[in-house]
Amino acid sequence: MTPPLSMISEQGTVRLIPTKCHAPPVLRPLVDHEDDLDVLATLEGLTNRRLNAQQKGMGALDQRELAFNVWGQTHINAAFTYTRSEGNRFNTGDRGAWYASFDDITAIEEVAFHKTRELAAINVFEDETVYQALLAAFIGEFHDLRGIDPGSPVLGPDPDTAYPVGQRLAINLQTEGARGIVYPSVRKPGGTNLVAFHPHLVQNVRPGARWKMTWDGSPDFTVTTDD
Repeated sequence: MTPPLSMISEQGTVRLIPTKCHAPPVLRPLVDHEDDLDVLATLEGLTNRRLNAQQKGMGALDQRELAFNVWGQTHINAAFTYTRSEGNRFNTGDRGAWYASFDDITAIEEVAFHKTRELAAINVFEDETVYQALLAAFIGEFHDLRGIDPGSPVLGPDPDTAYPVGQRLAINLQTEGARGIVYPSVRKPGGTNLVAFHPHLVQNVRPGARWKMTWDGSPDFTVTTDD
C-alpha cells in the first residue's frame, strides 16, 4: 500500500513533552559556580544518547541528518535518537521520528493513552505530570492516510498488532524518499496526527501551552492548564 500524497501547510502542530526534559544537568548540585556548568555538560554528554548521536550518528540515523543552530534543536534531535525498544506506530526501535498533532486536545489524548498504559503496567494509577507543548511548522507533501478505511490494520488501536504494520509501511515509504505521514488519530476521533521521518522537516519550533495531567486512582485522567 502506498498512500496518496497531500500538500501540507501546518504552522502550529503540537508535540507534548514532559517538563522534566527541561531540567538542568543532573550533576548541577555538585558545583558551586555557574562557570562549572560547562564541565558538567561535558561529563554528562559522555553518556547522553542525543549528544553522542550529534557527534557520530546512531544506528540508522546519520549525524548529518540532525538539526543544528536552530531553536529547539535539542528536542528535535532527541525525538530521533531516543526510541522505545519496540518503536512506535511509524518507527522502529532503531530510529525515532517526530510525532505531532494538529491541535492540543488530540496531542493530549495521544500522550494520555501511552501514560495510562505505563501506569497500568505497574497497576498504580497515581501520577501528576506537566507537559510542555512544542509547536512546529511543516510544509510539503506527506503521504496521507486520512482517506483509508478506519478499520485498516495500520490504524488499529492495539500497539502490539498495529505498530508492526505501520512500521513496515514507514520503512517502505522511507526507501522511496517519503517525508512522513499524515493520519487520523486513533486516540481522539476526528483528530489528525503527523509523523515526520527527518529532522530537517521540523521547522520553527517554539513553546506553546503547558498542560498538567493527573491520574487519581483510576485510568481516567484530568487535564488543566499549567500557568
